[in-house]
Amino acid sequence: MAIKWVRGKTIIREYPRQTSTTFTKNSLVYFISGLINPADSTSGDHAGICVESVASTAADFATAAVPIKVEVPRDKQCVFEADVTGTLVTTSVGLTYDLSDALTVNQGATSKNVVTCVKFISATKGQFVLNSTFDTFRVATT
Repeated sequence: MAIKWVRGKTIIREYPRQTSTTFTKNSLVYFISGLINPADSTSGDHAGICVESVASTAADFATAAVPIKVEVPRDKQCVFEADVTGTLVTTSVGLTYDLSDALTVNQGATSKNVVTCVKFISATKGQFVLNSTFDTFRVATT
């Protein structure tokens, strides 16, 4: 399943991407040393949702700092929909969680608290806000 913005103002920006790294369209991305990387269970400082894929077969796959398009939130109220590992419940609204990977929120992990649940959809799907925006990074990385 892809992650998608469902509410709020966003803008497409281009940022330099990490060399020799695959990217999945409609997945969360974050910064490491000024370069965009796919989000994972330890990531913080999320920039937004990648709007293009990069395969290992791409001609510029091993080229340094190639621009990649990222849809970034313009305000702190931008909401995205994502699949969830673990079991989301109606009382999950207002609670913060980590990610399992760039496509999935981990309901069972709360050490990084990178997203906040704002709407329960089902036990395996919810709506969330990032606990960082493109201009205000507040989440530590490991």
